[in-house]
Amino acid sequence: MQTTLVTDSNSYEGTYWKWRDQLIYYVRGGSAGEDVATTKVDQRPSLLLVHGFGASTDHWRKNIEGLSSEFDVWAIDLLGFGRSAKPDWEYTGQLWRDQLHDFMTEVIGRPTVLAGNSLGGYASLCVAADYPDGVAGLILLNSAGPFSDTQTKIEPPTWKQKTSRMMRSLLIQDWTTFLVFQWTRRRSVIRKTLQKVYLDQSAVTDRLVEEIYRPSCTPGAAKVFASVFKSRQGDPVDVLLSRLRCPLLMLWGEGDPWMNCRARSDRFREYYPQLTEYFLNAGHCPHDEIPEQVNNLIQNWVLVDILTGLKLR
Repeated sequence: MQTTLVTDSNSYEGTYWKWRDQLIYYVRGGSAGEDVATTKVDQRPSLLLVHGFGASTDHWRKNIEGLSSEFDVWAIDLLGFGRSAKPDWEYTGQLWRDQLHDFMTEVIGRPTVLAGNSLGGYASLCVAADYPDGVAGLILLNSAGPFSDTQTKIEPPTWKQKTSRMMRSLLIQDWTTFLVFQWTRRRSVIRKTLQKVYLDQSAVTDRLVEEIYRPSCTPGAAKVFASVFKSRQGDPVDVLLSRLRCPLLMLWGEGDPWMNCRARSDRFREYYPQLTEYFLNAGHCPHDEIPEQVNNLIQNWVLVDILTGLKLR
């Protein structure tokens, strides 16, 4: 493991960790730089915050600030995103699963609650399901990932499904993905997309747009974008839930236009009925749109549900 200190005047102080010969960026709040054994967070699990597609550790800055007084908080850039390296690899949930697991083992080194938004939620679920040791709890915020029956429908496809398949076949073409990437990475398009998925338009700031735009300018970003569409899908959510054993908190931004949160909630409850969940007046990224509410829910759940469970073990 190799670490190198880096700083950015507009964000938390960050560090690079070397994983599989690639540099991975992360930030740490809370007890960073202190003797953890002398602080109140010593008996509490760490929090590891995992961003969604196209985002980075920057997307969690409001949560790092709000939660670090009570917890040892970490946030990480998944390989291919943010300030992390962007090698020409196949990007899958299993790759990010292994990255997160190794980070928890080699860097954090103590029981950890994973919190993931969207794509980061799916990657976090993969970790909790396949590497349960060291995972004290799981928090999913508008988590991505298909269920089995949405992958294996036997009915004749509708025109919408046919159109979707045609679009997907186009997106696996190198020239198509390059053009789509160049279009979607424009600041104006990023802003319009955010305005569609945030209920509170005032949360869509110039800083937020820049935080998403900046990583798209780094070498390798276009190939990462293409790989996500081309890569094989991992285990369905219901299969992962069948292997899950830790406490689960679901936070739904109910105004998310990209998913039917109530219907999706029913599916999660079908396969993991012991979960705890809240529906919030927010869009796809509730942690950034309404950070105070999300921080309070996370703090209360960890301090009550998680700590009580750890003490009973």
